Formats: sequence, structure tokens, C-alpha cells
Amino acid sequence: MPRSSRTGLVPTLLSAALALATCVSVVGDVSAQGAPPAPPVQVSAPVAKRVTNWDEYTGRFEASEQVEVRARVSGFIDALHFRDGALVQKGDLLFTIDQRPYRLAVDASRAELARTKAQVELARNEVERAEGLTQNRTITARDVDQRRANLNSALATEQAAEANLKTAELNLEWTEVRAPLSGRISNRRVDPGNLIAGGQSGATLLTTIVAVDPIYFTFDASEADFLRFARRVSQAKAGSEDGMPAEVRLADETEWKRRGKIDFVDNALNARSGTIRQRVVFDNKDQFLTPGTFGRLRVYAGEADALLVPDAVIASDQANKVVLTVGPENKVVPKPVTLGQMSGGLRVVVGGLSPQDKVIVGGFANPMVRPGAVVTPMPGEIKVAGSN
Repeated sequence: MPRSSRTGLVPTLLSAALALATCVSVVGDVSAQGAPPAPPVQVSAPVAKRVTNWDEYTGRFEASEQVEVRARVSGFIDALHFRDGALVQKGDLLFTIDQRPYRLAVDASRAELARTKAQVELARNEVERAEGLTQNRTITARDVDQRRANLNSALATEQAAEANLKTAELNLEWTEVRAPLSGRISNRRVDPGNLIAGGQSGATLLTTIVAVDPIYFTFDASEADFLRFARRVSQAKAGSEDGMPAEVRLADETEWKRRGKIDFVDNALNARSGTIRQRVVFDNKDQFLTPGTFGRLRVYAGEADALLVPDAVIASDQANKVVLTVGPENKVVPKPVTLGQMSGGLRVVVGGLSPQDKVIVGGFANPMVRPGAVVTPMPGEIKVAGSN
């Protein structure tokens, strides 16, 4: 090979080697910088705390007493003495029925009673006179017996007249229709001037009244809940079977402010639904709770040690609820959990966590924090609010 050709090849090889070295250096730098650092997360053990357990139900409020107001006597309505929807007290005058025919009946009964009293007086005098004549034997024993029978008959007639007078006075009293109990009255069903029917059957409905203090809340408990309730009752002290604590909140309320006690449990389960009817009684002095209103009830179910986490750390994995934890080698491990009620602003975890688990309580919003990813755990804290 000519010398000039060999001399030109050396610079070319040096240039190629230098370019290859440069490429290797660049690739090495990119590989070194391509692994991102493990994202930091805050971890904490779940809060261990003794909590009060509650069984929750949905139900309705019911009046503790309810009556249909009907007249006992017939007649025309003369006057109305209440405002629709008002609170009334037992004995308040509600309606007045035309009293004129009943006053006349009372007057007639009094006159009849006076007449019978006169008959009694006459019969008594005749008996006394006859008994005086028997000594002289101027009257027969049969006549004496007859006059005594007349006296007894007159006395019976007097008693009947007294009963008729009391009936007439009672009918007159019933022309004033009064509230049979204290509570909230409904609207009137009839207006003054209408003819109404009275009596024990077919009487006209005038209005209704419901007693709302106290007020009842009824709900249906499952057989399993009932069995737990029955066992708690059997373990309670003597005399404490009634009065299991319960709390209720309305649809627009978030806190359990209203407290009552169970005062009734039905005597049998419904075979079709597998539930049993129970009732809670609540004070309702402000008359705010209304019969028919829906509410959410929780019944005391004892106390137990539990683990709690913030609601914010609970995620959904299809049909399951999961909590992200840090496991061996600082890898993110999702743990399916079973959740319970809220307590002190935290969610009770019924199952799925242990007190030693490192729950990710901060930094979980980072998209790099996902199952299987390596993270850098840092101490975190779960803040506990006041207990319920």
C-alpha cells in the first residue's frame, strides 16, 4: 500500500473512536439520570382507640297518641273554637253543637222527675195511712200490700226519671266537643252550619289530634341485630332491660343531637322480612319533631377497641375499599379493609389493618405513589378530634 494511503487512515480511525467514546459517555449519563428518586410519603400507624359502637337504622317518627275527634250527639255545628294546625290542651273547647234541643230535653227530664217525686210522695202517704188503719182493721191486708207496691213502683219511676235527666244533661254536655288529649290538631273537616251525625257508629269525623311530646320513632331491626340486642339485654343488670340508649338525626342534620331510649320491642319477628319492630321514645318539648318524618337512628351496641384512620386515606379498588401502606423494601402495599362508623372525625376500620401497619397519610396524591412503587417513608401523624 502506498505510504500516503496509510497515513490518511489513522486520523479517520481516531475520529471514529472518539465519536464512539462520546456516545457511550452520553448513554451512560442518561441511564444514570433516568431513574427518578423514590417519592416521599408520610406514614403513621392507625390510631388505636376504644370506641362506642352503634347499629344504624332508618325509620319514621310516630305520634305517641292519636285520636279521631267525633261528636257523641248529632246536630248542627254552631261554632268553631280552634285554629287549624294549632297546639291544643286536653279539655280545650273545639266545636259547639246547637244546644237548644238538648236544653229542652233537660227541662223536660227535670219536669218528669218532679212529677215522679210527687207520685212517690203520694204513694208514701197512702202507705203510711194504710198502715195506721190496719190497727183498727178498717183496711184489708191486700189493700196495704197494693199501696206498698204502688210506692215501690213510684220509686222505680223516680229512679228512671233521674237517669233520664242525667242522660239529657250528658247529651247537653256533649254538645261541647273538647280535646281528649294535648297535642297538635289537624284541620277541621266540617265548618259551622253543617249537620253532623253523632253516636257510637257512623259519627262524623270532625278532626284529628296527635300527641307529639313525647314522640316515638319506629324501625325494623334484622334478626342478627336483634340477637345482639337480646344478648346485651341478658347481660345487663336487673331492671335495665328497658332504656337502651339511642340517638337520631334528621335528613338535613349531620350531628346526633337528639337522644332517647328504646321502650318497646315487638314479641315476634316478621317471618316474611326477617325483621322485628322496635320503638324509641324521644322528648319533643319544642314540638319540632313531626309524625311521619324520616330519620336516621343509631342504637347503642357496646364499646370495643378499634383502629381508626382518616377518611381521606381510604381509596376504592373496584368493589373494595383499600388503604395504602408501606411494606417491606419500602414498597406500597394496598390493603383491603372493612369499614365501620365514624368516631372522633376518623373512620373505624373493622378489619384489614393491624396496629403495626404503616398507613400512608400524606403524599398519596402523587401519581407515582401506587401499588408496588418504592417510596421514601417519613414520620406522619393522624390527628384525633374529640370523641363522640
